[in-house]
Amino acid sequence: MSVVGIGGVFFRADNPEALQAWYDRHLGVVVDFAAPWVPQPGPTLFMPFKRDADHFPLDRQWMINFRVRELDKLISALRGAGIEVTTHAEWDTPETGKFARIYDPEGNPIELWEPPVD
Repeated sequence: MSVVGIGGVFFRADNPEALQAWYDRHLGVVVDFAAPWVPQPGPTLFMPFKRDADHFPLDRQWMINFRVRELDKLISALRGAGIEVTTHAEWDTPETGKFARIYDPEGNPIELWEPPVD
């Protein structure tokens, strides 16, 4: 037996309805059991980090990474909506792609990743 994919990402929220609307409006991640979001095929990493790793805030148990297309356009749209976006040139490489970080309204870290073009 083997796992064939991620069936969902579940987490607690103070205001689940507002958070669902934020993910839909700004990232296009539709939360609807009747018509679930179907991600496009591509690489998915499942990677535990050491508890004291600084890859994301130490006070957070998890960070989600979304694969995206046209990261620069998404960054522009997010900033236009008043969402703070962090980028660092050293995060981006031809081998790994381009990265940006944001936080949802409840402070959960989100990494945006545009994989390199094959």
